[in-house]
Amino acid sequence: MRYDSGRLPDFSVSEGEKTVRRADGSFLTLILILLTTGVIMVLSSSYARAYYDPGNITGGSAVYFFVRQLLYALAGVAAMLFASRLPMDFYRKNSFYFMVAAVVLLALVPFIGVKANGARRWIGIGGLTLQPSEIAKLAIILEFSSMICKFRTGMSTVRYGIIPFTAVLILIVGLLVLEPHFSASIIIIAIGGVMMFLGGVRLGWFAGAFILAGGAVAVLLTMFPYASSRIVTWRDPFASSSDEGYQIIQSLYSIGSGGLSGLGLGGSRQKYLFLPEEHNDFIFSVVCEELGFIGAALILVLFSLLIIRGYCIAMRCGDRYSLLVCAGITSLLAIQVFLNIAVVTNLVPCTGISLPFFSYGGTALIIELFEMGIVLSASRDIF
Repeated sequence: MRYDSGRLPDFSVSEGEKTVRRADGSFLTLILILLTTGVIMVLSSSYARAYYDPGNITGGSAVYFFVRQLLYALAGVAAMLFASRLPMDFYRKNSFYFMVAAVVLLALVPFIGVKANGARRWIGIGGLTLQPSEIAKLAIILEFSSMICKFRTGMSTVRYGIIPFTAVLILIVGLLVLEPHFSASIIIIAIGGVMMFLGGVRLGWFAGAFILAGGAVAVLLTMFPYASSRIVTWRDPFASSSDEGYQIIQSLYSIGSGGLSGLGLGGSRQKYLFLPEEHNDFIFSVVCEELGFIGAALILVLFSLLIIRGYCIAMRCGDRYSLLVCAGITSLLAIQVFLNIAVVTNLVPCTGISLPFFSYGGTALIIELFEMGIVLSASRDIF
């Protein structure tokens, strides 16, 4: 038995000719710290709205969202441990079926989806809801990794490196636009571009993609007026402080009132029905108000360490598929963290992007932890 920095104790055991190794200890520890902190912050940020309960959803229970998030977290940890025990070869062989499942579920959303806040993004299953866009993010990573390994040197050509990947992205994004779900579309396009870059697509094609993306954004702003209003609000939220700019202004008030050391856990004032989505997309604003700059910075450091560790695992993978999957999942995590922080600080226009391990929501949390389990699975082959 030996103890190495950044690893769990090596209690390797043999099963026939196969050696079963421990997953990466540092990566797992960082996940559990962030998850625990996130669940605590859901309790702190949500109890006022849960107790008020204007829609008679929570039954007046102040811990309604916390209890559900705790159950989601436990289910997510179980999913993570399960995913970590499956060999990477399993994901490669079944990546196509992940994609098929994502497409079918996305296609069903406009017909049987649950409508909320003017959009259909969820499928109701009993008393629970499933968000197919979260499955689509993982499916893109798994299937693109498999396609890249299949096409190999052909990734530098239009036939193999551009057309099939672009077709998949157009299909997925097209289904997301029908909901509409523009934030998920942005993330899908971003992670798709990352995977193509890792696969070896020439940089010149990305310049063309940026031009097309600019044209697509212009079309969306023309076809969907509420999207263009968000741009106007982003540039000057105080011009419509009681309407479109209200949410981001309350978010900035939350961040500013926290100061250096914060008001203390549970001490947020903005969560008392001033800040919308305080336990969801804007939970980081409450983190800043209660834990201050120091606490928020520490959380960002933990995210940074997790992302760095994920890339370290990717670079040490012994096969290309594992490398691509780990790098893709880590990039997805980094993109979502960056965009969520950018939204709540008004660095980018307001859109619905959750903060991994913190924002309330079952599908997102369970899928995020399942993704972490895949990285842990890959780490078993190198540690």
